Amino acid sequence: MGEKKLEMFEIGPCDNPYHMGFLTGQRFSDKIRSRLSTDLILQNQLLPFAKTPESQALIKALTINNQKKFPKYWDELLGTAEGSGVPVLHVLIIIQMILINFRKEILPFLPKSTAGNSNADTSLCNAPDDCSDVLVVSDTMAIAAHNEDANVALVGHTYIIKATLPNGLSFVGYTYAGELPSCAFGFNSNGLAFTLNSVPPSEAEIVAGGIGRNFISRDLLEATSIDDALRKIQSSEVSVGHSYNLINIGARRILNVETASRNRVSVHEVGATPFFHANMYLHLQVEQVEDDNSKSRQERAAILPKRSKDDFLSLLGDTDHKRYPIYMTGPTLYTLCTAMIDLDDKTLSIIEGNPKNGKVACIFSMSTKELSHIEINQYY
Repeated sequence: MGEKKLEMFEIGPCDNPYHMGFLTGQRFSDKIRSRLSTDLILQNQLLPFAKTPESQALIKALTINNQKKFPKYWDELLGTAEGSGVPVLHVLIIIQMILINFRKEILPFLPKSTAGNSNADTSLCNAPDDCSDVLVVSDTMAIAAHNEDANVALVGHTYIIKATLPNGLSFVGYTYAGELPSCAFGFNSNGLAFTLNSVPPSEAEIVAGGIGRNFISRDLLEATSIDDALRKIQSSEVSVGHSYNLINIGARRILNVETASRNRVSVHEVGATPFFHANMYLHLQVEQVEDDNSKSRQERAAILPKRSKDDFLSLLGDTDHKRYPIYMTGPTLYTLCTAMIDLDDKTLSIIEGNPKNGKVACIFSMSTKELSHIEINQYY
């Protein structure tokens, strides 16, 4: 199994956020509708829950709070939904896309009977999303390398949005079909880049109806600086936690920011000691779910060499652990691609296949306002 050719859509400036979303939905209608029909988490967990009385207050609170805080991104999401649908189905598509954009904020509140639905592939539905990052800022190199891991059902359901906004800002976001860009990684013409890692707080740490992480990461694509990005994260009252790797290209800085509900934030500045982050809290004191997958990757990364860019790629391509490898090839979780951000070269490379010998699909220059890119399809 492998990721199909990664498509990119260049868009903008548009008259308004709805129009940008609508054009995106039109362009990737097939991918979006394919995802909605094959996403087992959506079909077997989120949609059945959305039909129950218990779900109404939660979904209403998520909708109201996120629409109020981020009205233009809400319009963009609705535009994407309507652009991807047909008249008879567009209401259902809008509902489904709202659910997948809030899936992390909804899944913790599903009744255990829903999660254990006998008709569902529970191993697939209950698996977390996993990503791995290795980061360093030393005298000799400044690198952020990221494995984008997801459920195998999402293979072939991603694309890149390269957008120019009316104010002149441009951004590039790796995007899951039907979701706001980008809950994975991206950068903008202000020299701000980021990669993301999911973290699993315990049920007691989750607050219903807060701000969704998809909306926060979409807002990061418009950050003016690393300090502005940090303010955007700190000012959002989230339902569940997240780990953000904020990257300032010009200032040669990387911050790892761990968050949790009730406005809890911890910031770690990455330095000369390489920093590996999987899917568990490392410095924010939060009760979290025990995750053997993340523990295994953390332990393996701790003993692997991290002296060069090649070492970073070899680490992210490591398959030594048979059950919980850093580089994932199924049957449940899959590494869709690897992003390599070089702060000194001011480039972002997207690598398909195992990054140890994978194929570079494209390289973006992060040193110009145009965010130019080259499709090269060659081995790293």
